[in-house]
Amino acid sequence: MKLLSKRGAAAKTAADFAKLPRHVAIIMDGNGRWAKKHKLSVALGHRQGVETLREVIRHTDDLGIGALTIYAFSTENWNRSPEEVAALMQLILDFFASEIDELDAKNVRILILGDKLGLPGKQRAVLTEAEDRTCKNTGLRLNICLNYGGRAEIARAARELALLVRSGQMVPEEIDEEAVACHLYTKGQPDVDLLIRTSGEMRLSNFLLYQCAYAEFLFPKVLWPDFTVADYDEALTAYGGRERRFGRRL
Repeated sequence: MKLLSKRGAAAKTAADFAKLPRHVAIIMDGNGRWAKKHKLSVALGHRQGVETLREVIRHTDDLGIGALTIYAFSTENWNRSPEEVAALMQLILDFFASEIDELDAKNVRILILGDKLGLPGKQRAVLTEAEDRTCKNTGLRLNICLNYGGRAEIARAARELALLVRSGQMVPEEIDEEAVACHLYTKGQPDVDLLIRTSGEMRLSNFLLYQCAYAEFLFPKVLWPDFTVADYDEALTAYGGRERRFGRRL
């Protein structure tokens, strides 16, 4: 089955926006419903979703946005059918086989967020290789959440801080928001400015719970495989029109 081509209006440039986020996070929702709509297997729905992802990464890089975090596979996704999980694991291998050269050439730095040890050996090796290969790149920070859960990330940070206290390297009074942030997967990166979840669903699904404290949320109804660069530009334009107060009165 040939994948459907991506369509959309001409992409905008950074100069076309009033302001751009420093950090965009995306929950790529709707692959299964897209596949059902087109009477295709769920695996083909996920593959079409990768076509969307490729274009979104390129456009994010072209716009000069500093960080892009995508929710690729959650800790809860292991509960899906063995066939779907296997298809998603294969997609990890296929994605990096086809994309790593371009990403590295474009100075993109890849960081895997989540428990890599809980992934199969082949996938773990490919992900580690991608991180190592791009670790000195200084362009777009591409964070890929795999075997990731927001609560687990916060619990992990708490354990690390507890060990530091137990070893005498810090005291409890030194544990503040900055200290917690330094023990998250996204250490050194700005918090999420804009969170996009496609398909019209309006929930976080255990995604970047700490980092999204003051994020602007957008929930376009389009299914992820149908999400175009024009849709992305529309979301970025909407973000530019938001008044961000951070608890203050303006």
